[in-house]
Amino acid sequence: MDWTQMNLFRGIDLNDSFILNWNCSDNRLSFAVDASIWPESEYYTKPKKGEYTCYRKATLEFIGINKVSGLVSIESAQSTTDPDGSIDYGNIDSLEESDGSFHLSGDFGTVNISGGEVHFEVHS
Repeated sequence: MDWTQMNLFRGIDLNDSFILNWNCSDNRLSFAVDASIWPESEYYTKPKKGEYTCYRKATLEFIGINKVSGLVSIESAQSTTDPDGSIDYGNIDSLEESDGSFHLSGDFGTVNISGGEVHFEVHS
């Protein structure tokens, strides 16, 4: 199942969201995200001046996972420095769930996650 079919991401555009950081420990993989939020989402607010949609900090987590493959260290990933000096690691190109596993890809690489469940939380 593609992320666009998951109710968890209703009103969220992962293809327009930016990866800010990630951490993998024990049975959890967590991505800090600058999430692109649209009016269909309960988290939507009026966009800031100069933005075409609402962006809010969020966490994309995979909890209770068995194995992660393809995840590179943040130090070796290609980053982009924005005009305001902030750094990101690009967008999420795809997120798919199949047979109890997840496949996530973007400018930060291609990651396969065995087991667990996906959570998405908006913070601000």
